[in-house]
Amino acid sequence: MRPILFLPLSLLWLLPSCGKKPAAGPPQMPPAAVTFVPAAAETVHITKDLPGRIDALRVAEVRARVSGILLEKSFEEGIDVKAGQVLFKIDPAPLTAARDSAAASLARAEANLKKAQNDSKRFMELIATDAVSKQETETAESALQVSTAEHLAAEAALKTAELNLGYATVTAPIAGRIGKAEVTEGALVGQGDATLLAVIQQLDPIYFDFTQSSTDLIALKNSSAGGEQNKVTLLLEDGTAYEHPGKILFSEVSVDRTTGMVSLRAEFPNPKRDLLPGMFARARVLQSVKENAITIPQRALTRGAGGVGSVLIVDEANHAQLRMVQTGEITGDKWVVTSGLKAGEKVIMEGHLKARPGALVVPEPFVAKEQASTANKQ
Repeated sequence: MRPILFLPLSLLWLLPSCGKKPAAGPPQMPPAAVTFVPAAAETVHITKDLPGRIDALRVAEVRARVSGILLEKSFEEGIDVKAGQVLFKIDPAPLTAARDSAAASLARAEANLKKAQNDSKRFMELIATDAVSKQETETAESALQVSTAEHLAAEAALKTAELNLGYATVTAPIAGRIGKAEVTEGALVGQGDATLLAVIQQLDPIYFDFTQSSTDLIALKNSSAGGEQNKVTLLLEDGTAYEHPGKILFSEVSVDRTTGMVSLRAEFPNPKRDLLPGMFARARVLQSVKENAITIPQRALTRGAGGVGSVLIVDEANHAQLRMVQTGEITGDKWVVTSGLKAGEKVIMEGHLKARPGALVVPEPFVAKEQASTANKQ
């Protein structure tokens, strides 16, 4: 049995601690890696997208101008027809009979006119020798005038009958695309009213009708005085741009007094008939051109309370700095900065959450994903 030795508590404090290091302070975070783009000074074209609808250049309603039974439809629905092309034929038999009757009435009127002319001539010769009375001469002269009027009326009736007979053959008044036939063979048309037979729409060129404020119209006209010459781009319902540019027609401008909006019309070529009346689209209209405008990508801008805009920039000492900016219009994927930023300043694109104002950062130029993938392929 060995004796157990007890050391005083005061000596325990003198024993060295084994394997323990003095406590260190909190670890220092490395500088945040960020990417930047320089604020650009460039010429920008301010555009505005305005909704509207496609409208045909000309619309003609083909109607029956005479009454009768429809005998024939001479076209295929949905095709392009030429002006003067035969579309329908109405039964001409009653109209032919009416024409023949008018011709007979004219022949009778011509005979009566010739007799009245001879009587008048004879009475004029006899009155010189006092062989007839003055009253008989005046009566013969009146009869001549009546016969002349009847002859003119008969001529007009014959022309009307010939026109009606011609209307039995219904032709296209304009060139364009014809829709469906509104009536079928065997139908009675033109009885009491001008029956609608079909509709023809001229589609090349074609109109686009839209509205904008009267204030924007002034800017639009000022921009059109330059080199762009009131050009307009059409955006279809799926967001794609129409391949042919159009032009704005300012000749038919009218302002709504209640809303202050202006009705405008643009004209577009439509050779493939891709644009159809009634289609919804948007017109991208040039509003103004600004020289040396400061622009930044939209994703570099942060909106705070009240819509105040701000960006983070990299200063000359590679520190992140908060900069309050004011923005104007949007052009493409960029904001136009009206104040708070100078051309060439490095605006942070990626790394906003890591970079704090006043903190040191490691900046690198921003490279878009499309450019990066292209560079990797090469």
